[in-house]
Amino acid sequence: MRGLRKSGNSAYHDVGGIYNHIRDPNDRRRMALAEIDKSPLGWHHLRLVIVTGVGFFTDAYSLFAVSLASTMIGIVYFQDHNGKLPKSSDTAIKVASSAGTVFGQLVFGYLADVLGRKKMYGVELLIIIIGTLAQSLASASPAVSIVGLLVFWRFVVGVGVGGDYPLSAVITAELADTKWRGMMTAAVFAMQGLGQCVAALLALIVTVANKKTLERASSLSDCDADCRYSVDIMWRVVVGFAGIPGWFALYYRLTIPETPRYTFDVKQDLEKATADSHKFISGRKGSSGVNDLERAQARLEMAKYHKHPPALLEFLRYFSKRKNFLQLVGTAGSWFFLDIAFYGLGLNTPTILSTIGFNPNGTIYDTLFNSAVGQLVLVCAGAIPGYWVTVLTVDFIGRKPIQIGGFAILTLLFAIIGFCLKSLSQKALLALYILAQFFFNFGPNATTFILPAECFPTRLRATAHGFSAAAGKVGAVIAQLVFAPMIARGATPEDPHPWLNHVMQIFALLMLAGLGTSLLVPETKRRSLEEIAGKKGQEEYELRFVSRFFRQESRPERGWLRFSG
Repeated sequence: MRGLRKSGNSAYHDVGGIYNHIRDPNDRRRMALAEIDKSPLGWHHLRLVIVTGVGFFTDAYSLFAVSLASTMIGIVYFQDHNGKLPKSSDTAIKVASSAGTVFGQLVFGYLADVLGRKKMYGVELLIIIIGTLAQSLASASPAVSIVGLLVFWRFVVGVGVGGDYPLSAVITAELADTKWRGMMTAAVFAMQGLGQCVAALLALIVTVANKKTLERASSLSDCDADCRYSVDIMWRVVVGFAGIPGWFALYYRLTIPETPRYTFDVKQDLEKATADSHKFISGRKGSSGVNDLERAQARLEMAKYHKHPPALLEFLRYFSKRKNFLQLVGTAGSWFFLDIAFYGLGLNTPTILSTIGFNPNGTIYDTLFNSAVGQLVLVCAGAIPGYWVTVLTVDFIGRKPIQIGGFAILTLLFAIIGFCLKSLSQKALLALYILAQFFFNFGPNATTFILPAECFPTRLRATAHGFSAAAGKVGAVIAQLVFAPMIARGATPEDPHPWLNHVMQIFALLMLAGLGTSLLVPETKRRSLEEIAGKKGQEEYELRFVSRFFRQESRPERGWLRFSG
């Protein structure tokens, strides 16, 4: 064994070269995956989080910037409607993103299981970059209105955003070590908070930069040609900036190695998966150095375990079993109930801000400034702390307690707002809203992203995650089409949001329903993905006898360690 320590990689110096002596392909699979699961935190993990997290920064920025940009678009193109987007147009622009996201989550999730994570990763980010650039350059014409163009390109961006959900979550989960897998996946998702913050900050910067021009207009309908020119540039800058961070991550996404779990379980390419696992942990670049002859021989041996790629029929067969079906109901149902409330508030932040006093009447400058500052306050006070508390605690408290606890607290908060709205002061309402933002993110908004990436088998993991995420975005569409108009039902100049209290009461009921579906989801804290998926064999037991195993020469003597994959 002493001579073997000279080979290997920076994380496991005594592993390299040993796999060539293991004849059983499933034994080699088991040892390579154990190497990933037991790898200590290193630069390769940090690089993975940054590369996947940039996509979520772009996703959140793109989705939430539209709330700020819609006010600017109304000033430029709808002076005949008092400088405001018509409700139908505003809803269409916002719903287009969610509808595209549903499509992207379902399609990219399925393709990631069929074609591979690597082949699809980066494609969705390229779609986001192209769609973002196109919508920032969109302009009305005699044949197509600005709203029609924005709806189309928002749908395209939504497709890319949707594809990023299953791909980023699954790739992070499959390459992370077991001990800190939750923290890494939560850190990727926490980049959403930074994206929301930067969107509000950039809107604030462009507003202050054009202060002199904007202050000359006493109201939205009084914006002259110079004012509209400035606001037109402002919304294009705010929307177009979303594509810039994506360029820095695009190369790394296109060149990221395939996850060894996918290469093992779907491609049955033992040699390539083993080499890629070493390449990821050591941080090496370039070729994995696979011997083509050994690779072909190993694939022939592995073919007896799985003889076909994943297909829709396999998905249906797997989830026809009661236990598996209930888990999918748990992940998809929780996400569905959550996103109705989350997007019902998030995409209508200007409505909430006006209710709590952050959007008073005044010049165009006052309107845009207070909208950006209010968004910034809500994100920095509630959302960002919630995200990062989850990052720090998810591997200690567990996913399920955080999700159930978050739903329980949100139920209480929405009930208080819904039943006591008329008697609450603006400061009390602001505090409750910030608390809701905090427990969205230190709660189900983060864990509904983590759990589907962990509790399903490799061959169906991306499809199941995409389906669960799509259920959530269906909830977002319902929030815009049903609850956003409901808030303004029977509105008067004195009371523009008469049904806000009733909508909050409904949200409280939905959070209670989300709590119920969360009980169907298993706890995945610090368990290997194979153990969670129900496969036999415990890593700790196997690793305890690694050195003894390597001393065995004949295949029959190693039968006790064989893993059925």
